[in-house]
Formats: sequence, structure tokens, C-alpha cells
Amino acid sequence: MDLSMLMQQAQAMSQKVKEQQQELKKLKFEGSAGGDMVKAVVNGEAALIGLDIDKSVIDPEDPEMLADLIIAAVNDAQKKIGDKKSDALKEMTGGMDLSSLGIDLNGIF
Repeated sequence: MDLSMLMQQAQAMSQKVKEQQQELKKLKFEGSAGGDMVKAVVNGEAALIGLDIDKSVIDPEDPEMLADLIIAAVNDAQKKIGDKKSDALKEMTGGMDLSSLGIDLNGIF
């Protein structure tokens, strides 16, 4: 494979990454905790954009429990972003594990 072909492939992959980044920003990811008593919605940039809390888990005597449920729901939603990014990377690389070549693509999104 010559250098110009390699450069073309790198440019094509770079364009695909940019497109995936733009698509990811448009998506919403929902996470939940406590049997769906707390639901968090984050956008593709991991910013919290929605929070739904069932009244039954609001206990003035135990605010720590509610805080834990909120954190768990947000973390669940953010994990889904990570899963989506992983799937997109696998798709872009044809399922190849580029880490064995010393290439780390985790920071591209």
C-alpha cells in the first residue's frame, strides 16, 4: 500500500469520525436507577438535560439515598454513550482492534 492511499484512507476515516461526532451530539441517552424511580437523560456530550424523580423516593430524612440514585441514573446514561461510541468505532474500523497496533481511538469522540 502506498503512502497516498494510506493518506486517503486516513482522511476518509477522519471525515467519518467528524460525522459520527455530529450525529452523537444529536442523540439522547436515558439511564435509570432504583427500578426506574429515577431517570436521567443526557445528550451525546454527556450533559444532563433531563431528570425525572418519582415522588416516592424523595425522603427528607434520607437525602443521601436520593443523591445516590441520581448519580447512578446519570452514570447509567453516560455508560450508554460510551457503548454507542464503542459500537461506532467498531463499525468504522471494521471490527479491527487497533490497540494491538498501538493506536488508541478512545479519545477521538
